Amino acid sequence: MHLRAALRLGLKTLNENQVPSSQLAAELLLMHTLDCDRSYLHTHPEVELSNHDVERYFKLLVERSTGKPTQYITGHQEFWGLDFLVTPDVLIPRPETEHVVEAVLELSRGTSAAVASSPDARELLGAHRDTTLRIIDVGTGSGSIALALASELPRATIFATDISRPALEVARRNAERLDMEGKVRLVQTDLLDCFLPEPRPGPAPAEISTLGESGESEDQPKVARSGSIFDFVVSNPPYVGEDQINCVQREVREFEPRLAWSGSSEGEAIYRRLIPQAAAALRPGGYLVVEIGYSMGESVPLLLGREWSDVTVRPDLAGIPRVVIGRKRL
Repeated sequence: MHLRAALRLGLKTLNENQVPSSQLAAELLLMHTLDCDRSYLHTHPEVELSNHDVERYFKLLVERSTGKPTQYITGHQEFWGLDFLVTPDVLIPRPETEHVVEAVLELSRGTSAAVASSPDARELLGAHRDTTLRIIDVGTGSGSIALALASELPRATIFATDISRPALEVARRNAERLDMEGKVRLVQTDLLDCFLPEPRPGPAPAEISTLGESGESEDQPKVARSGSIFDFVVSNPPYVGEDQINCVQREVREFEPRLAWSGSSEGEAIYRRLIPQAAAALRPGGYLVVEIGYSMGESVPLLLGREWSDVTVRPDLAGIPRVVIGRKRL
């Protein structure tokens, strides 16, 4: 079978099974089968495929027709121009989440400039002499936000937390394969619990070494439980409430880890926990940057109280409220 014929039959199969974005899925699965890029598909339509490749391709099409996301079949997803490994242990990174990265990068330029130029700002922000930013990504999953920021801010000190040990293992693998092993420190904890001045009852947090070891590092207690140490708290938390689960796309509902997208009975509950923790963990003048659900453009900003200023809501490219930003008062 020629490549073009296989692609056409693949598209027909996915359309018959009402798979969304069927053209893209058909192409990605064939690219994965042949280990080639998209340009090869369209410049070599008459290439004869082996029986093995045809059989493998149609097995992947059947798998996708069950609703399993393409990214879990291929094991990859691009985010911020970086190739991330993804497994069913982590949420698949979405293009909309890049708005969180954009917001942090924009704000970081102003924060770094203020620290570098003003003794008062240096004192208020508690910055190091080299003006290194301290950032923490809460609920990191695959590590997409933290590693995207690390690629753009090489001097920043970046932590990434997740309650899920398997998710942190995926993040560790991504850091390793993207040559960022030493740029992001991975910590297993619930939200910001282990970074707060007063620890909650329970087991001690475990830092997941980016070199593949596990357990607490020797210097972690000096970082944890000190409070007011970060310039940015960043998060794309689980924000789908139980009453909205049936409205979620089938691929998400049946295949992506519910812990990563639906954390409680109501969508705002995770923000009610995260916002006061962020206020305790941030330095004066530091920023909270969070992704929100499409209907939360008014409710989440209202949760930011007197400790916060410059509260803004940024839309995505479709005009849907996507990112909420708050600055801890100086």
